[in-house]
Amino acid sequence: MVNFTHVSEFVLLGFQGGPGMQAMLFLIFLILYGIAVVGNLGMIVIIWADAHLHTPMYAFLQSLSLLDICYSSTIAPRALVNSMQEDHTVSFGGCAAQFFFLSLFGTTEAFLLAAMAYDRFIAICNPLLYSVSMSHRICVLLISGSYLWGVVNAIAQTTMTFRLPFCGSNEINDFFCDVPPLLSLSCSDTFINQLVLLGLCGSIIVSTFLIVLVSYIYILSTILRIPTTQGRQKAFSTCISHLTGVCLFFGTVFFMYAQPSAIIFMEQSKIVSVVLSLFFNSLSDT
Repeated sequence: MVNFTHVSEFVLLGFQGGPGMQAMLFLIFLILYGIAVVGNLGMIVIIWADAHLHTPMYAFLQSLSLLDICYSSTIAPRALVNSMQEDHTVSFGGCAAQFFFLSLFGTTEAFLLAAMAYDRFIAICNPLLYSVSMSHRICVLLISGSYLWGVVNAIAQTTMTFRLPFCGSNEINDFFCDVPPLLSLSCSDTFINQLVLLGLCGSIIVSTFLIVLVSYIYILSTILRIPTTQGRQKAFSTCISHLTGVCLFFGTVFFMYAQPSAIIFMEQSKIVSVVLSLFFNSLSDT
């Protein structure tokens, strides 16, 4: 496809409102971003410093914490700056870079959560085979594979989206560069792009969610067969942090991409989306 792009920069409209509203949003986002970074960085340091935590389960948690920091840092700094200044422009390359890394970290996180569900499934349903089925090598392969799929999806989405011709308005009605607002700015037919991107992203979300769902069906059935209350509580406690991350991740994805436009006003939707994104990353490893 020949690139007929005539737009050299985009304008992130972000949030509307007076100085008071902008200052309040800035404070809220700054607090949530700080909690996300400090909390996840603390998790990484604690796991790294304690040799007893050098196990597959904590290796996954450490990787998830790193992803959360990266994802938050891709969104929050730009949103914070834009809430305190009038110039909301972002270069074409800068927008593409943000788009790429959001796709990379978001996709990787979906696959990593699925890998963590498999880890909990093996640990609870087949504990005698855990050391074999979840060896250090397999753990590294699962984490590396999650990043690989993230890179593949990010390259596919970024290439298809930013090779479109943008020759009209350059105003993105959002606080970051995302697929729906970018496609709406293209002056060409985006049906094929929407079809391919929907199929690719849909298959990723559905497949990873099904892995999590099936794993936890087996996990819950196994836990319910444990004869003692203490044993059931101990088994379930190892899944709490992962379940929290799963619920927040897929809940955020659903709110941001699957809600009908009539459910919530656009400005409220943008504010809630960024809060959910930062809130998810601040709590997913607690």
